[in-house]
Amino acid sequence: MFYVSVFVQYMAQYMKTKLQYRADVLVEWLSDFMAQAVNLVFLLVVFGHTTLLHGWTRDEILFIYGFFLVPYAVFAAFFNLWDFNERYIVQGEMDRVLTRPVHSLFQVILERMELESLLGAIPGLIIMVYTGARLSLTFHWYDVLVFILFVIGGALIYAGIFISLATVSFFADARTSIMPMMYNISGYGRYPVDIYHRVIRYILTWVLPFAFVGVYPAAYFLEKKEWYSYAFFTPVVGFVFFAVAVKLWNAGVRRYRGTGS
Repeated sequence: MFYVSVFVQYMAQYMKTKLQYRADVLVEWLSDFMAQAVNLVFLLVVFGHTTLLHGWTRDEILFIYGFFLVPYAVFAAFFNLWDFNERYIVQGEMDRVLTRPVHSLFQVILERMELESLLGAIPGLIIMVYTGARLSLTFHWYDVLVFILFVIGGALIYAGIFISLATVSFFADARTSIMPMMYNISGYGRYPVDIYHRVIRYILTWVLPFAFVGVYPAAYFLEKKEWYSYAFFTPVVGFVFFAVAVKLWNAGVRRYRGTGS
């Protein structure tokens, strides 16, 4: 309950701050929306030259893309760690974090959260509803619970991978980061994995499991029964990767010795 209380208070202060600059929030959301629109246009251009992509129709791939945007929005809202190395290690803000009686990762997550990123889920839901209607997909009452479970699992996969990358800063002194490259790799999870070479497919499934963020859980709603077993592994993979990331973080914190200045 203590952590819940801290979380609620952080969110309240965050909303107060953002509401003072409403135009900035609108501009940020519009920029995110435009980035999503570019990806959507790319898919439409591809299917302007073909009707099928390795057996997948345009509406099926658009549905996958729409689903992908929802867990990605949750991740972007609460696990914004792209500048962890520069801000917390190089500039020494980790010293401040470690003086407080709250878990350091929890503090960093709260300090870097961007709740407006949750608005990025809206285009994803709209795309899913639109393509789902075109595909005549059938849904059951429990699919809402399954959807929430898959979204949480996908967000935890993202969080686990990028928290693990952030912990590298505890063990290396370099100012460079591989996070930008990893963000680019994560985009492969937006598309059906069977369009890739089997090596890439294996990596996206078991090494960097971005396929569990998009194509595998979306395949459940698309009634692709050959992918059902993978779809229901999504929350399991998410929990495992997030748990490993927390372990790595704790090990990194124990090794951390401050900035020395």
